[in-house]
Amino acid sequence: MPHFVIMGAGRVGVMLAHTLEDSGHTVAVIDQNEQAFRRLRKDFSGKKITGVGFDRETLKRAGIEDAYAFAAVSSGDNSNIISSRVARETFRVAHVVARINDPNRAEFYQRLGIPTVAAVRWSTDQVLRRILPEQAMAGDFREASGRLILAELQLNDEWAGHALTDIEEAAGVRIAYVTRFGEGILPSAQSSYQQGDVVHAMMRIEDINEISSVLASPPLTEEEREEQEN
Repeated sequence: MPHFVIMGAGRVGVMLAHTLEDSGHTVAVIDQNEQAFRRLRKDFSGKKITGVGFDRETLKRAGIEDAYAFAAVSSGDNSNIISSRVARETFRVAHVVARINDPNRAEFYQRLGIPTVAAVRWSTDQVLRRILPEQAMAGDFREASGRLILAELQLNDEWAGHALTDIEEAAGVRIAYVTRFGEGILPSAQSSYQQGDVVHAMMRIEDINEISSVLASPPLTEEEREEQEN
């Protein structure tokens, strides 16, 4: 059962904790203020850890070493980005997202390799899309026949630097647009995937599981592609 660690027991943190627990996951919530845990429902069975979210010992008590994902959603930008970097760089958590209140800092944070969501566009759903791949594939748009869907792709970090056309070929999708540093761009034949990009693609609904599996794995090497073709 995947374990999730959330820093910040504010409105968004509490909504995340309840949603994840209702989905059958284990959850730990970290907050400096013990009184903040009163926002959690009485039957919440997850861990409540009082402490600083970027303190290593605090994170260990929250189960960060076994965490599938970490979400920093406190009210402090600096605390969120520092704790996210500790989660990713020290504890190697694969899925990390940080909330920010200043959209102008988005580019800087994205360059650090930490997916961010600006407060002006904030929603619990956006966090879930970044820490639960199956949520991302729920899609933003379905065409009239119901056969095609426009959805946000979840890519393994090792796809960074690869051409978007490589991603299309490997997964059998058509990339519609990329959001980079908060701005949408239309990809060209020369465009490549950068860490922190949000990639949206059209795909067949029946292929969603296979697409998720392909892109969650590192790109095939030249030798692996040749073996696959043979």
